[in-house]
Amino acid sequence: MTHYISPARLTIERVEEIITKGMKLALSEESVERINRCRHYLDEKIKTCDQPIYGITTGFGSLCNVSIGEADLSTLQENLVKSHACGCGSLVDPTIVKIMMLNKIMSLSFGNSGVQLATVQRLVDMFNDEIIPVVYSQGSLGASGDLAPLANMSLPLIGEGEVYYKGERRPSAEVLKEKGWEPITLQSKEGLALLNGTQFMSGHGVHAIIKSRHLSALSDKIGALSLDTFDGRLDPFSDRVNEVRPHPGQLATARAVRHHLEGSQLQQVPKKHVQDPYSFRCMPQVHGAVKDALAYVGNVLENEINSPTDNPTIFPEEDIIVSAGNFHGEPIALPMDFLGVALSELANISERRTYRLISGARGLPSFLVAKPGLNSGFMIPQYAAASIVNQNKGMCWPTSCDSIPSSQGQEDHVSMGSNSALKLCLIVDNVERVLAIELFNAAQALDLRRPLLTSPELEEWHKEYRKVVPFIDTDTVMYPLIEATVKFIRK
Repeated sequence: MTHYISPARLTIERVEEIITKGMKLALSEESVERINRCRHYLDEKIKTCDQPIYGITTGFGSLCNVSIGEADLSTLQENLVKSHACGCGSLVDPTIVKIMMLNKIMSLSFGNSGVQLATVQRLVDMFNDEIIPVVYSQGSLGASGDLAPLANMSLPLIGEGEVYYKGERRPSAEVLKEKGWEPITLQSKEGLALLNGTQFMSGHGVHAIIKSRHLSALSDKIGALSLDTFDGRLDPFSDRVNEVRPHPGQLATARAVRHHLEGSQLQQVPKKHVQDPYSFRCMPQVHGAVKDALAYVGNVLENEINSPTDNPTIFPEEDIIVSAGNFHGEPIALPMDFLGVALSELANISERRTYRLISGARGLPSFLVAKPGLNSGFMIPQYAAASIVNQNKGMCWPTSCDSIPSSQGQEDHVSMGSNSALKLCLIVDNVERVLAIELFNAAQALDLRRPLLTSPELEEWHKEYRKVVPFIDTDTVMYPLIEATVKFIRK
């Protein structure tokens, strides 16, 4: 299957499809024409313009007043990529690097960046042949674009740096030679076009959205199972009560929980209590607010990946080259910080439901084992969930609140959006673990409610889960079972 890069809007759903199905990329005729037209315009402009053009015939950042001779324009761009490749810290997941590459290809394809076709085509070829640059997680301020990580991503184009290829981490020069590819000779503006941009931030953000949408739906399903096994009431999930406060996510959550519990025998048991704790009865409000946050941030990130985000921005038809700030990460830094806060609430409320399940209330044994005391049962998985929730809370402080000037004060306000993106992905992974722990507990609670059954849908899901995680009768080593649960929900 092939996805054609074109000016048509690239959706996050399509990005997920491209990545998960291993689709190939190809440049549409329109994209090729736009790239070539802009490059031709820039070449002619350099020949005829007697005024300096930032980053094209000048240095970068605070060196913008240093003019560069025509003979050195290619060297200038290559030096830029080499000098800016200052990535530090842990390695970025190759899957996220592939999304970065896709986003960069998309950004360069609009014909506002001045790159040569060969450069974009090489990125396409690397993507298609699974030649994935080695990129580090630290180093970007999220302002002049993601300079350091995008430099590391771009090094293989000029035969520098490292790549993952056929399961190995190798020097790029070796792989290029093996493929019979010559390193790209960067032309004027190209290094700047590659390094300016928000693709590190947006790559992580899109990855987080894809995973979060799955976890949002799972939180309703797992929450429904917990509600049923805790002998909870479905009254708060009716359309009538949720339509009077018409937040879309709230109503969607209420309907999802009702759908998951349709036909449950446990719901037919007369309830002795008139209301449930908030962690159960307020699922529509909490899960729903997260859904609404996901919808908002998803739309922002879609706008971002469908935009040229380098500098200067070139408009061949109008004969305009503008040095502006479309590389600045603030438009997505703030929403990603917001989404981190929202998603942490999914883990927060999930851990509270887990705590209720082991509390010895409503006919369930303490810690969900038959002989508590001799057995600790499910005591410590809740500790683990609480620890993870606490870590998430610490990461909810918005990094976009901070700015540290750089480049001798020329870049005096930065977004720190790269750190927003990194901690967002960490929060997402933590939410996955906390939801897995809740499922681990809820499945145990369901078995302790026998012979009563939950809904046919959840009974079938429980049956599949029991193929990988057994009922716990007496104390056993827990961590492999939690990991197996994480893998189960990841499917």
